[in-house]
Amino acid sequence: MTGIPLRNDDHEPGPSGALAEPASGKLVRWRSAPSVRRWIWALEHAQDVVAITVGIVLIALAAVVLISAIVDFIDGADGPISSAAPVLLDRVLLVLILVEIVYTVVLSLRAHRLVAQPFIVVGLIAVIREILVVLTPGSTAKLSASELALLIGMVAVFVAGLIAVSFFEKGSENPALGAAPAAPVGSRAADTPD
Repeated sequence: MTGIPLRNDDHEPGPSGALAEPASGKLVRWRSAPSVRRWIWALEHAQDVVAITVGIVLIALAAVVLISAIVDFIDGADGPISSAAPVLLDRVLLVLILVEIVYTVVLSLRAHRLVAQPFIVVGLIAVIREILVVLTPGSTAKLSASELALLIGMVAVFVAGLIAVSFFEKGSENPALGAAPAAPVGSRAADTPD
């Protein structure tokens, strides 16, 4: 967060964004201007309202798709079971994608930062959904061998991405590797500038 130093002397940057006085080596804390803090507060709360609204809409959409898929499957609207099963599978996997996006929204609300793993999982589920729908017996969708190879390659890339993100996130949480330990979400230390 930007701010104004307590004193207007020439200072050198110290650890964690504070300024060190050249003669004494003491750290001087930054204070945010009240108007800046109000704008940041308003923007954070507006972001939360939008994220909550998106989450509610996605949950409602997932519920409608799931209920519709089950009703269509039971009524036989999609034809015999051999042709209705791939349609049901497709819709259930779509619901899974929507739920995973809601999970991403919830993580964003809790941490006030974007987390990469849920997006990778959504992409992985979407690719697997496409592969399963195409390879399910009775499916009308057809893919060439090169398109199927591309989808399988995408699965490998998404899995490698998940592994890499997990490795780097664990490394950034380990103080022995040079990163400072993170303050718990919702604590005063996480919400105030250094």
